[in-house]
Amino acid sequence: MCGIVGLFLKDKALEPKLGAMLATMLEVMSDRGPDSAGFAVYGTGDDGIVKLTVRGPALAGVGDALAAAIGTPVTESPNDSHVVLGLATAQEAAARAWLAAERPDLAVTGSGKRIELYKEVGLPGDVARRFDLAGMSGTHGIGHTRMATESAVTTAGAHPFSTGPDQCLVHNGSLSNHSSLRRMLTREGIAFTTENDSEVAAGYLSWKMREGASLAEALEAGLEDLDGFFTFVVGTENGFAVVRDPISCKPAVMAETDDYVAFASEYRALAGLPGVEKAKVFEPEPARVYAWERN
Repeated sequence: MCGIVGLFLKDKALEPKLGAMLATMLEVMSDRGPDSAGFAVYGTGDDGIVKLTVRGPALAGVGDALAAAIGTPVTESPNDSHVVLGLATAQEAAARAWLAAERPDLAVTGSGKRIELYKEVGLPGDVARRFDLAGMSGTHGIGHTRMATESAVTTAGAHPFSTGPDQCLVHNGSLSNHSSLRRMLTREGIAFTTENDSEVAAGYLSWKMREGASLAEALEAGLEDLDGFFTFVVGTENGFAVVRDPISCKPAVMAETDDYVAFASEYRALAGLPGVEKAKVFEPEPARVYAWERN
């Protein structure tokens, strides 16, 4: 099962409503994935500053401890079981090394100039409310509701997965060659923290883009290299993209207006969006990449 949603805003006036719109879409997909949920929102960002979204216990004061260790200022914005740490981009490697050595009980869920990524076990609507998704603003975001049919119900196994700066992925489907891809990507320096095949897909795209491919080119290559059935929605700093495998057995629908582009596993998640009655509604074609970017 699993449900995925995505929303890309063309109209700047809608940006304060991004979180509320995405939260409604996510909750509607609850029965496709009731055990855990997550979302990534692309909001504001500053040049030279990276945001690390970190989850785990005993988060109070972690920013101060990190700042003392790396010798540069760190901002700390707590949000339930997560905290967003802001620091100089040049210090990201040092910050990750300190977290791994001094706070191995914490996990970095996402990093980048604009991305904040939250996920937890529980009903999607409850997860959205825990993190006040409805109160978040931004230009675009993606979300996932999980039904763990092949692994344990854990926060680590919830989507989205992020394996590159400002990049994240949500997935509905299953890959059959993820173990061999994981071994290859590990040799290429891509790090994984779970056994989830979706994290491998995210890592594959990070690797391709690191080697110079655009997001669209990486997804097109994935149609050849990723074996299985899948629908991906991928977020980047400037936009998002959708692709389905050549068979496309997983449900997917999109709606595009002058104000936004929206994706969902089922139309009912789009039905509450403003102006959707006038939207171009269509099913993404098999093996075709759809991508939108901010100017």
